[in-house]
Amino acid sequence: MVKKINNVEFQSEVLNGNGVALVDLFADWCMPCQMIAPIIEEISNEKTDVKFFKINVDETPEVAIKYGVSSIPTLLIFKDGELVNKAVGAYPKESIVKLLEI
Repeated sequence: MVKKINNVEFQSEVLNGNGVALVDLFADWCMPCQMIAPIIEEISNEKTDVKFFKINVDETPEVAIKYGVSSIPTLLIFKDGELVNKAVGAYPKESIVKLLEI
């Protein structure tokens, strides 16, 4: 399951969290974002050892600004609160799963 979070929840659940977390930065109007959303949802149901979050950049721009995100979708991969991987654009399922192999 992918949980929609805001800036405060990002701080507590991702930066102060343990383990691997994928954060999908998206916007409702973004077609590539809409294309990968079901793929990320599917992966979240398969990989129970990873936490999955999404942040709407129009509602919560702070995270996008902090990590220099200029295009969406952007996937940020964190391990124990540290950014370890970043991907910009719509990727197929296999590529997203590979990003999580840390």
